[in-house]
Amino acid sequence: MAFRRSRSAGFAGNSDAALLVARLVVGAFLIWGVWDEIQSSARMAEYARFLGSHGFPEPRWLALISVWAQFACGVGFVLGLATRWAGLVCAIHFAILVAVIDARLGIRAAYPATSLILVGLLFATLGAGGYAIDSRFGGSRR
Repeated sequence: MAFRRSRSAGFAGNSDAALLVARLVVGAFLIWGVWDEIQSSARMAEYARFLGSHGFPEPRWLALISVWAQFACGVGFVLGLATRWAGLVCAIHFAILVAVIDARLGIRAAYPATSLILVGLLFATLGAGGYAIDSRFGGSRR
C-alpha cells in the first residue's frame, strides 16, 4: 500500500492522516453501535419493534437491513474499502432515520445522526485518502 502525503502546505498536508483518523473513529462507532443487534436475536427483535413503533413497514426486514448496512459502512470506513459508496449509504441511511424518527425529537436529539449524514457525505465526496485499500484501486482522492 503506497502511503502518500499531499503536496499542500500547512495542515492540508496531513489530510490523508486526518481522513484515516476520522474513518477509524466513525467506522468503529458504527460497528460498536450495531454489535449488540448482530450478536443477539433479542436485541435485533427489540430494534425491529422500535422501528415498527415509528411506522416503518416490515420492521423485521428493515432492522436487518439497517443493522447490516451500518456494520458494512463501519467496516468499509475502517478498512478504507469502497469508502465513497459506504459514505453514500451512511448518509442515506441516517437521513431516513432523521426524517422519520429524530426530526420529531428536536435538534439536540437529531444531532448525532445528522453528523453521520455529514460525515457520510464527506467520505462520499473526498474518498478514503491515501491510507486506505481504496488508494490501491484508484478510489482515493486525487
